[in-house]
Amino acid sequence: GLPASLRAEMGAAAVRLAQAIGYVGAGTVEFLVENDSAFHFIEMNTRLQVEHPVTEMVTGLDLVEWQLRIAAGEALTLSQEDVVASGHAVEARLYAEDPARGFLPQTGRLAHLAFPEGRAGLRIDSGVESGQAVSPFYDPMIAKVIAHGETRDIARRRLIRALTETAVFGLTTNKRFLIDCLEKDSFAKGDATTAFIEEHFPAADLAPSGPEFAIAAMAAVLKFLIDRDEAFGHSLNVSPELLDWTSAGALESRYSLTAGETVFDLSVSPAGARAYTVRGDSETVHVKVVSVEEGRSVVGIDGAQRHLLFHADGDSLYLSESGRDYRFDWGRSGAASQEDGGGGRVVAPMHGKVLEITVEPGDRVNRGDRLLVIEAMKMQHDIVAPAAGAVADILQQVGVQVAAGDPLVDFAVADRS
Repeated sequence: GLPASLRAEMGAAAVRLAQAIGYVGAGTVEFLVENDSAFHFIEMNTRLQVEHPVTEMVTGLDLVEWQLRIAAGEALTLSQEDVVASGHAVEARLYAEDPARGFLPQTGRLAHLAFPEGRAGLRIDSGVESGQAVSPFYDPMIAKVIAHGETRDIARRRLIRALTETAVFGLTTNKRFLIDCLEKDSFAKGDATTAFIEEHFPAADLAPSGPEFAIAAMAAVLKFLIDRDEAFGHSLNVSPELLDWTSAGALESRYSLTAGETVFDLSVSPAGARAYTVRGDSETVHVKVVSVEEGRSVVGIDGAQRHLLFHADGDSLYLSESGRDYRFDWGRSGAASQEDGGGGRVVAPMHGKVLEITVEPGDRVNRGDRLLVIEAMKMQHDIVAPAAGAVADILQQVGVQVAAGDPLVDFAVADRS
């Protein structure tokens, strides 16, 4: 959407700036464009940008290599005419953050991380692997996913597919939010502005939706297959067609799955070749397993095919469909509330440093009022009152480094009678 003439003017201005200060090496000059007719200098970053893979994919140049060569004293043998853009590229930053909680950074262990491989026009830059932790001491970016295509729309669609087929389990991430952004008409048309999130993502849309019965049923079938194969499939020379057979007829396997605050009590019964009947308290579905391999499965449920990513990790099974991630725990109850009777305790949602405390014991506050500020991952995060009430006690001091779950404030909820 940037006119070629304006792009050329901006490039020339960036070169003049670098020449004026005698700058050597890779750098990025940022401008603010006004109505496609004028531009204004914002700042210069004396380094590569996080988005440098976009430039590399459309030009075919390795900017990191050139940065190292120039730093080693080599001459730049490229002329401006040698830099030719081809096609379009779009980059998404896959972050450990919770869009429903103001994009609050998340820390913890990555139970499983896997990206689609061998795709044309797709590049993945990642610095973490399955089993590693996203710590509170660095930026919570998990990976950069970059797609290239002959047109912007081809690149956009390739990026949607790549994110949908990315398995990132163990932490709350912005994966589905990125997909939702890319699927918006205004983004597809290039009309997105700095008000994009405010205009297109009300709070209700950012809140994660709990799994429907069919999702839980598919998770139960996958759990059944995992348990069955561990018990028989890898220890006995049994034909796959006979793994579900018993001389006493079809037997029921019962599972209690917990997803957040929701509990599903289900039974799974073999119902033919790779087919299963799943019953709950008031619903029944029929599941046909088309394929299962290396954390991916195609399942037919009541006649419709559905593509899943999954990973078993101890007593948990992670499942992803259409970019939406779910976690099912076996034999666990939902998370306990921090509240006890008429009071509660506000705890730190992440590792960080207490930067400011804005209340004192005895202060009365309304729901959403700021209690204190925590600095983490180069950002400041407001910790707010969970309900109307009074501050009973402050449990931390300014300057203290706290861990996720550490108590911050004892809180008395206002009488609702």
